[in-house]
Amino acid sequence: MPPEPADIVVDLLNPKLIPIDLKVALLWIIGTIGCIYIPILQDTPLRVVFALPFILFIPGYLLIAALFPSDDDLDWIERIALSFGLSIAVVPLIGLGLNYTPWGIRLDPIVTALVFFALAMAAIAAYRRLILPEEKRLRIPLREVKDGIRDELLPEESTRLDRALSIILIAAIILAIGTTIYVIVVPKEGEKFTEFYILGEKGKAADYPTNFRAGTEQFVIIGIGNHEYRNVTYTAMIYGFNQQFDTKTNTSRILSSVPIGSFTTEIAHNETVEQRFNFTIRDTKINRIQFLLFDEALPKPGLSPAELVNSSYRDLHLWISVGRAA
Repeated sequence: MPPEPADIVVDLLNPKLIPIDLKVALLWIIGTIGCIYIPILQDTPLRVVFALPFILFIPGYLLIAALFPSDDDLDWIERIALSFGLSIAVVPLIGLGLNYTPWGIRLDPIVTALVFFALAMAAIAAYRRLILPEEKRLRIPLREVKDGIRDELLPEESTRLDRALSIILIAAIILAIGTTIYVIVVPKEGEKFTEFYILGEKGKAADYPTNFRAGTEQFVIIGIGNHEYRNVTYTAMIYGFNQQFDTKTNTSRILSSVPIGSFTTEIAHNETVEQRFNFTIRDTKINRIQFLLFDEALPKPGLSPAELVNSSYRDLHLWISVGRAA
């Protein structure tokens, strides 16, 4: 006779009665959250080791466990294969749904959504499994798998040569798995570069302050992204140029320049900092704002404006029109 719903709820609240596979999945999720948010674990290989199954296997496995709670619904090869396939399908769908919410596709919303999905599927899987008669519930055939692997690779009637070859095969498989994990956890360094950009008042590459009166305060958002595979201390210097184009020589020359401001910031690898920069221009002859970015190699004093631009690590400019003060 199947158990009563009230008894099943009591069983779900008892950690000892939660099926072992669901318990391992939940503990793995807790470990993943710890590796993502605990500072001493964030930059260790454990973050990748825990995060990959959390994304590529666990969501699909828990969904399959909820859909097929009986031991004879699917064999284990089908369960494992479908777990990978459904994870690859479910995770992007969750990301697509988050894209249409105020939270967007960012780390915290994605982790939160995946955790809620996993907890919901684990609760449904545990409930559906516990309402079945005990002999029909999905069980983890650890002993059968262990005995099957041993009988397949190291049968009792095998010769010494067969055993040696089997041991070599097992070692090769372990080496291949270890090499794959190492390549994922310790990826090869790619191209080293630094992002340098400016944004308008709405945080987009538009609506820049290009036409304003002298003496009025304006602002842009300056973004710096470090992809140099090391921590870098950046210095941003901003100048106002009075630049004119000579139609006779077909060249531009800087008639004068004034410093507008500067700031220094240290950025870790693979991080981006966006900083609001307020400025005021009082000279109506200034028609170009020059944004210069330097790394540890700062410019030498006494450089001309053109030499200063050429010595910068990255540079941007914004053409402006400054009207007379009201």
